Amino acid sequence: MAMLNEAIDFIKLYYSETERSEEELVRRLAEVEHDIQENGFYEHTIDELKFGAQVGWRNSNKCIGRLFWQTLQVLDRRELTSEQDIFQGLLEHIDFATNGGRIRPTITIFSQRNVRIWNHQLIRYAGYETADGIVGDPDSVEFTKKCEQLGWQGQGGRFDVLPLVIQVQEREPQLFDIPAEYILEVPIRHPEFEWFKDLGLKWYAVPMISNMKLEVGGITYAAAPFNGWYMGTEIGARNLADDYRYNMLPTIAEKMGLNTVSNSSLWKDRALVELNAAVLYSYKEDEVSIVDHHTAAQQFKRFESNEQNAGRDVTGNWTWLIPPLSPATTHIFHKPYDNERKTPNYLYQKAPY
Repeated sequence: MAMLNEAIDFIKLYYSETERSEEELVRRLAEVEHDIQENGFYEHTIDELKFGAQVGWRNSNKCIGRLFWQTLQVLDRRELTSEQDIFQGLLEHIDFATNGGRIRPTITIFSQRNVRIWNHQLIRYAGYETADGIVGDPDSVEFTKKCEQLGWQGQGGRFDVLPLVIQVQEREPQLFDIPAEYILEVPIRHPEFEWFKDLGLKWYAVPMISNMKLEVGGITYAAAPFNGWYMGTEIGARNLADDYRYNMLPTIAEKMGLNTVSNSSLWKDRALVELNAAVLYSYKEDEVSIVDHHTAAQQFKRFESNEQNAGRDVTGNWTWLIPPLSPATTHIFHKPYDNERKTPNYLYQKAPY
């Protein structure tokens, strides 16, 4: 039975890395096997759950920030069964993780069988199709439409925070607006260009991924939102820069007086650097946790060293680990990585809508 085999592998890993006794391991394996045979599933202890979530981060091939995997704070909310209670649990996650800007890596884990969160991230900006083009985040257009079908009405702005959409079992999904006091945002300005603040750009403080599932020892937690803190390029080289997102490079280049007619002027590169400089400057000025891509790469090198010392191989997805700005200046660019998937892990899942 697949679940039993995966459960055995996980329990053995947990007892090995936490240096527990052989007697405890044998007793726990017998309990797990009994529960799976009787019920078709088993329940993790809180310690197993914390370990599984943390090792899932350690095994996340796309993540450059894995040095801090052991600092992940695990909030166990498996007992919550109503949409309202789950919403309150999500607000607690947002508040705890945001921590006034001193961001804490956090995961909230809900019931293994019953809960789905429809949002891509707990905080994310809406995207509206209009006669004059898309207003807001183009990546959110389809989900915004779904929220509108469920009764939500946005303001039609560039940075409208979407509601949370929670579904329990096969019941109709419910919408919940996030109170403004829970949402920490950073206005983007530049240390040298006074005009930059007039662009009206901002971004939210914490990237809380909510559409991935956590798999631990054969058990799937479909609702397990988690966060670290931003690497600056996620905002400055992707969210605000990609031409299929906020597409700000042409505007910034024009404001800088750059020649945008010829690619050889490197106007995109120069605008991209200043946009990223503005993001890092703004977050640091507002005392909101963020890391630049050079520091993140150095931290990943320490992670690699720690794993080697622990006798573990480091897996990774090279195309995700290299930063989207100046990747060749990092050691990651010059190394091959094995993209083998280990468990526990965080995995993509089909959208419920």
